[in-house]
Amino acid sequence: MPSTSLMLTSEQRTTLESRVRSRRGRADAARRARVILLLADGSSYATITAMTGCSSRTIALWKQRFQTSGLDGLAARHRGSKPTVLTATLEARILSWTRRSPPHGATHWSTRSLGRKLGVQHTIIARAWQHAGLQPHRLDRYMRSTDPEFEPKAADVIGLYLEPPQHAVVFSVDEKSAIQALDRLDPVLPMSPGRAERHGFEYYRHGTLSLYAALNTRTGEVLGRTASRHTSDEFVIFLGSVVETQPRHREIHIIVDNLSAHKTQKVRTFLAAHPSVRLHYTPTYSSWLNQVELWFSKIERDVIARGSFASVTDLRRKLMRYIKQYNKTAKPFRWSYADATRRIA
Repeated sequence: MPSTSLMLTSEQRTTLESRVRSRRGRADAARRARVILLLADGSSYATITAMTGCSSRTIALWKQRFQTSGLDGLAARHRGSKPTVLTATLEARILSWTRRSPPHGATHWSTRSLGRKLGVQHTIIARAWQHAGLQPHRLDRYMRSTDPEFEPKAADVIGLYLEPPQHAVVFSVDEKSAIQALDRLDPVLPMSPGRAERHGFEYYRHGTLSLYAALNTRTGEVLGRTASRHTSDEFVIFLGSVVETQPRHREIHIIVDNLSAHKTQKVRTFLAAHPSVRLHYTPTYSSWLNQVELWFSKIERDVIARGSFASVTDLRRKLMRYIKQYNKTAKPFRWSYADATRRIA
C-alpha cells in the first residue's frame, strides 16, 4: 500500500487550508490542497478517494509534485483552452451560416452541429441566436391569399367589426363539418397528482354531423344548428333560422367564407326573397378574418377533442348544451393589431 507520510510546515498548512476554504479560487486547486492536507493527516488513499473523488494514481501524482516543488508543484500544468469570445465578427459569421442549408442533409442547424462546423462551443452559437432572435428549430406556416380584391374585402369585413351599421346586426357564420362521434372503447383514466388524464387509443366511430354557427359580433352570443349533411340546402335553412331570430326588416349582415355551398343559386334565391340580408365574403384563403373561427376553436378544445360520445344524438345534445351554457356568459371577441402600418395579408 502506498505510503501516506507527508510533512507540512505551518505556513504550508495555512496556505492549503486557505485554498480549501476559498469560495473564489479554482475548484481543482481546492481539491488538490485538500488531498495534500488529508495526506499530511495520515489518511489512507482509499479514504481520500472516497472524500475527494480522486483516483490513487492522481493522489500519488500530486503528492510527488508537492514533495518535489512544494506549493508551486500544485499549480495546474494544463490551463485549458482559451475561452471563445462572441465578437461582432464571429456573431456575423454565425448568423450568415445559420441562414444556409446544412451540408449534412438536415433541414436546419442545431447549436451543436453549427458549433462543430465553425469550431466553436455550442453555447456561443446559442448566445448569438438569442441576441438575433433566431430559432432555427421552430417553423411557422402561413397561407397567402390569391384574391386580387383582398384589401377591399378585408376592409369591408373589418369595418363591420369596428363600425357596424346603425340599427343593424352583424353575424359571423360558418360550419364545422364532419365532427366525429367517437366513443372510447377503454375507460378514461382520470388525472391524478403527477399524471394527466389518459384516454385509450382505440375508439368506435358512430358517425358524423356538421355544426352551423352564427356568432353575433356585438354580443358574442352564438346561434347553433346541427345537420347530418353539409349542403347548400342546409346552409339556406340555417340562414332562415338566423333571420327568424331578428325583428322584421332589420338589416342583417352575415360574414361567410368562399365555400361553394355559400354561392349557389339557392342562396341567391334566398337573398332575393330577403332583401334585408346581405352576405359579405371574406377574401380567398382568409377564413381567419371570420370571427366565428375563434369560437369553433374554443368548442373544439372544450367539447370535441376530448369528448366521448355514445352516438351522433349524444354528440348533438352535448354540442347544443354547450352553446346554451356559453350564451349565458357570452362576450364579444376583441381583436388587436400590433402594427397598423403593415399589411395583414
